[in-house]
Amino acid sequence: MKKYGYIRVSSKDQNPDRQYEALRQYGIRKADIFIDRLSGKDFNRPEYLNLVKKLRKGDVLVIKSIDRLGRNYEEIIEQWRYLCRTKEVDIEVIEFPLLNTNQSRDGLKGVFISDITLQIMAYLAQTEREFIRTRQAEGIAIAKAKGVHFGNKRKTEPDSFEESYALWKAGKINTREAAERAGMSHSTFYRRCRECQRK
Repeated sequence: MKKYGYIRVSSKDQNPDRQYEALRQYGIRKADIFIDRLSGKDFNRPEYLNLVKKLRKGDVLVIKSIDRLGRNYEEIIEQWRYLCRTKEVDIEVIEFPLLNTNQSRDGLKGVFISDITLQIMAYLAQTEREFIRTRQAEGIAIAKAKGVHFGNKRKTEPDSFEESYALWKAGKINTREAAERAGMSHSTFYRRCRECQRK
């Protein structure tokens, strides 16, 4: 039997230290901890898939909380059953030991309570993901209403653009020469010219 840890954070900016520390205190070696920096919307995550390949019958997978496993209700349930029934692996959830599959169960009643608890926790994980997405969309809408622009800031044309554009428009120089005079790439100069013509 071997214990593995799994950590998931939603983006590269998020810090996995709290999860990492919890797993280390649980006695899991650094080499046996797998980390993904991806959304929990599905299980198509490289480190998670590597971990699943390593798991053998009797091994234990430890996670800090159920939402670190994923945030999609149906896929959490499906993956949980695959790990426990097909791979015959046990799962331990540090923050919610009631879900631990390697505890002695009170027969069918214990299995029933565990299954119900898993479904509730998986539901909450997905609901929280939907709340996060709603809050993000609301925040973006409010920011746009206030005039905040997202994405790369458009570069302003150099001072020499207008003169080069006028010469190009009058047919006195070709596009490449005009772009060189303006200090712009050929494609950027031509795109700006088309924008000016549309105006």
